[in-house]
Amino acid sequence: MTSRSPISKAARFLLVGGLGFIVDAGMLALLVANGTGPFTARIVSILLAMLVTWRLNRSMTFGASHDGQLREVGRYIGVAATVAALNYAIYAGILVVMPTCPPVLATAIATGLCTIASFFGYGKFAFRAS
Repeated sequence: MTSRSPISKAARFLLVGGLGFIVDAGMLALLVANGTGPFTARIVSILLAMLVTWRLNRSMTFGASHDGQLREVGRYIGVAATVAALNYAIYAGILVVMPTCPPVLATAIATGLCTIASFFGYGKFAFRAS
């Protein structure tokens, strides 16, 4: 992996995150529009977004770790699950407190609040050099 400046790495991370958000929000909207409840739909949409962002972050943002894809994906899942649990808790909290809030808006708010934790978790742990 080549050395990348923190600013360009952050920009790539935001781009990948934006694409992940589109996958997350798009799948959420599709599932809800087809009758799936917003809480169940969000679990499916988060899982799909995790898969997409792992592959894109691996290739575009952080590069592959040096100790193998299997260990890397294990660490990625650990970070992603922790951040996803926080993201889901914020999302659910918003919908419980404000039931008229559109689920996609609640997703955007929760995702925005979790972005920094994701960046540092993935960069320092999931895709670490050793």
